[in-house]
Amino acid sequence: MDIKDYMQQLGRNARDASRAMARASTAAKNAALLAMAAAIRERRSELLAANAADVAEARTSGLDAAMIDRLTLTGKSVEAMALGLEQVATLPDPVGEISDLKLRPSGIQVGRMRVPLGVVGIIYEARPNVTADAAALCLKSGNAAILRGGKEALRANQAIAACVRAGLAAAGLPETAVQVIETTDRDAVGYLVAMPEYVDVIVPRGGKGLIERISKEARVPVIKHLDGNCHVYVDDAADAVKAQNILENSKTQRLGTCNTAESLLIARPVAAALLPQLCRMLAARGVEIRGCAETLKLVPQAKAATEEDWYAEYLAAIISVKVVAGVGEAIEHINKYSSAHTDAIVSENYTNAMRFLREVDSSSVMVNASTRFADGFEYGLGAEIGISTDKFHARGPVGLEGLTSQKWIVLGGGEVRS
Repeated sequence: MDIKDYMQQLGRNARDASRAMARASTAAKNAALLAMAAAIRERRSELLAANAADVAEARTSGLDAAMIDRLTLTGKSVEAMALGLEQVATLPDPVGEISDLKLRPSGIQVGRMRVPLGVVGIIYEARPNVTADAAALCLKSGNAAILRGGKEALRANQAIAACVRAGLAAAGLPETAVQVIETTDRDAVGYLVAMPEYVDVIVPRGGKGLIERISKEARVPVIKHLDGNCHVYVDDAADAVKAQNILENSKTQRLGTCNTAESLLIARPVAAALLPQLCRMLAARGVEIRGCAETLKLVPQAKAATEEDWYAEYLAAIISVKVVAGVGEAIEHINKYSSAHTDAIVSENYTNAMRFLREVDSSSVMVNASTRFADGFEYGLGAEIGISTDKFHARGPVGLEGLTSQKWIVLGGGEVRS
């Protein structure tokens, strides 16, 4: 079978399975998730062996250290996959939930019911644990899924897929409800994103190049974000201790995540007193400072920032720093240069904080908290399929509810329209 025929077969399988998943009971879905978790624990040694082969090949092919780190499974991360599946089983089932039911003058009741999207295609790189996470979220939200992991994780992804199929079968659900693409052929992605007759939405998880390609080629809706240029703004009414702790966590806890702070803005009235202290903390943690002209005067070790620095998602030990007049200029700067992912204000001034929340046009906006909290688990979603910086359907971390839609329902007692 050639690659086009193969992908269309997966699509037909998924469309058929999606109908069974849409009517599956909560009990059956939870039973499948628990059986998947049990299979992952039982086959732990097989998963680790498959992953070890992937990692060995990745090292031979010269994959960089950061990618190998994301690729590598351990006993702890295998157990985390199993726990993640069990956790999703404990989450409320969104499917069938009725909301906003209102009685109309005609006598009918009008409301909305939450329903699955149908078939979700997910394209991701490196991290094999995404296979289990994505399967769990799609299953619990009543969807079928077609998963395309990176070629560097092919063996581990297929080993996890076998556990997923075993769990589905144990619960009496179609094994084709979650299909993991078995080929590394890049054309598979091109076909997956251009099959609107079989696929309802695409979720790309990976680098900017991957997401740009998907966005360009897709003929179905895409839930995505391109960059994570997140800001921390230190207001003139900021608590100095909070500012340092929040900035330190936002920037240095993990450098390579999309919710890591890449830019620091500080209000001019407190810059002379506070900025050198903040930059000393960053420098002590190996972070390079790239600043505006005022920053250069206050922080001798800083390098001059370019226009490109204000847009940059470094994913590295670098931060751009700008002194601004106050909250108004900070909002203006963020709305121009931010990637609309996550931005935070540190302030004890209620009016400034509320203005920041209202006017910053990002998917997550925070007051006195680290940008690193922009995460489905931290938001109480249990897990996330990805983060969206789009404004339609889903925005911010996308969990179970983001993988569903709503349809109008009408409940009547024989009423007719006059």
